[in-house]
Amino acid sequence: MIALYVVAAIALFAVIRATLEKNTGRKFLYVNVMNFAVAGTLVLLIDHPLALVAAAAYFVGSTLESNAIASTYAGGERRG
Repeated sequence: MIALYVVAAIALFAVIRATLEKNTGRKFLYVNVMNFAVAGTLVLLIDHPLALVAAAAYFVGSTLESNAIASTYAGGERRG
């Protein structure tokens, strides 16, 4: 149960920092931490063997999403 509280505290810190941060590039870092926290919370709260699979799927999907957003924000792929 202590691990869940630690993950929740880290997630809360990331939410506060993402809300208060002015620089959009730095906000992405805190949003990524929140994604880690959600994946960790899934594993810690759900007492089932498939919870790890669900957390891994969520983590991979959210990482791909945040990478796509960051790439778009940075200017995307340069062609030609």
